[in-house]
Amino acid sequence: MKITRLETFLVPPRWLFLRVETDEGVVGWGEPVVEGRAHTVAAAVDELADDLVGAEASRIEDLWQTMTRGGFYRGGPILSSAVAGIDQALWDIKGKALGVPVHDLLGGPVRDRVRMYGWVGGDEPAEVAAGAAERVAAGYTAVKMNAGGRLRSLESVSEIRAVVDRVAAVREVLGPDRDVAVDFHGRVSPALARVLCQELEPLRPLFVEEPVVPELLTELSRICASTTVPIATGERLYSRWDFRTALDSGIAVVQPDLSHAGGISECRRIAALAETYGVALAPHCPLGPIALAACLQVDLASPNALIQETSLGIHYNVGADTLDHLLDPSVFELRDGFVERLTAPGLGIEVDEQAVRTAAATGHRWRSPVWRHADGSLAEW
Repeated sequence: MKITRLETFLVPPRWLFLRVETDEGVVGWGEPVVEGRAHTVAAAVDELADDLVGAEASRIEDLWQTMTRGGFYRGGPILSSAVAGIDQALWDIKGKALGVPVHDLLGGPVRDRVRMYGWVGGDEPAEVAAGAAERVAAGYTAVKMNAGGRLRSLESVSEIRAVVDRVAAVREVLGPDRDVAVDFHGRVSPALARVLCQELEPLRPLFVEEPVVPELLTELSRICASTTVPIATGERLYSRWDFRTALDSGIAVVQPDLSHAGGISECRRIAALAETYGVALAPHCPLGPIALAACLQVDLASPNALIQETSLGIHYNVGADTLDHLLDPSVFELRDGFVERLTAPGLGIEVDEQAVRTAAATGHRWRSPVWRHADGSLAEW
């Protein structure tokens, strides 16, 4: 079965979908994107297509090695994300051709369902509390929230208290039997991360995510050693080699993004590497339905999978949401905080191709916000 065509679609609000066609009529879907750089990733997919069209679609690992190592210049978010979406689509094709879900090809399921968490928006305690209550009513047993907005290298007592108050408001709604994760989004310095983690300890977050930017990974060991709060990171790491420093630092959770870190092939390897450290897996996924399906396939086959992010209702999703562009969105139906095992062949979803083509006719040019501090200097978003 040969690859005959690769076609990308810019789908609002900020997604990039990929359709891979074969000469036997089997079609696979992937989601290769860097948020804010979708056009650039689409160009990378187009360049990689030169080595893919005419190739045997079932040779996933050989094609992955060719795409990642066949060029003199390697790695980085653009190339890794292009490879990730192609890899997802190739696994989708293989599963469909064999009539089995992808996790069966990864060794079979190690669980029957996957625990999910949703996002809570809002900047004030009352807003995040209301958002948490909505998530609980929707069936979630865990939520994630931002610690705060613009944060300086060292912050005032009032700003530190504001972070704690927001998390406390969510904890009050959730009670002791549900979980809250807190995303620092790389917005804080190592020193402030240590302070905030210690202040949050009494609230028992499930984990603190991305306490510092990836450039400061060597600081993670000091952060991990300074707090009892489990530390998670990985959404801006793109290979198993990138994760080695993070794993050596003592983190509790790895968060590879299946649309950034080389797709199903590489993220399954990252999960296995994390397992050797006793570290849990919680794939990052603020994207669309194809990326979510790919994440769930890895979760279902990974013994150390902890919980799965979903972007359903996330603040980025204006005009379209995670369940759109699917012929049967019920596959992601939440039951007591879990999504049941996907059993359909391939990624386990049916993409509504006509809906995708209609949405792509509008397209998008989504960009990350540019934030500045009160003094005019650039702030981490």
